[in-house]
Amino acid sequence: MKIFSKYWIKSKNPKKQRKYRANSPVHIKNKFLSIHLDKNLRKKYVCRSLRVRIGDKIKVLRGNFKGQEVKVDSINVTTSKIYSSKLTITKKDKSTTQAPLEPSNLLIVDLNLDDKRRLKVLERKK
Repeated sequence: MKIFSKYWIKSKNPKKQRKYRANSPVHIKNKFLSIHLDKNLRKKYVCRSLRVRIGDKIKVLRGNFKGQEVKVDSINVTTSKIYSSKLTITKKDKSTTQAPLEPSNLLIVDLNLDDKRRLKVLERKK
């Protein structure tokens, strides 16, 4: 059983920070998937960041795929990684897989507003 304590977040020790992120429950790991909004979206919705959803268009700011704009295909909450089918990595055995993206290295360029609950969240944040 994983032991979780909210006091780890107050520590500056990197080991304890990693332990906090690794052992945190899913409702807290959801908050790690928040991504900054583009400047135009920031002005429109008057908020700095939102949790990423499937269908959002994101821009990669760091790494091998820097500068590419893609749609989010899947999100893994337990590992806090975001995946897109257009960004792939070839393994040593010549097979291809989706590249895991860190949320801190991304920027939301366009929002998926199909969900009514998300519209309510945006209204609430205003």
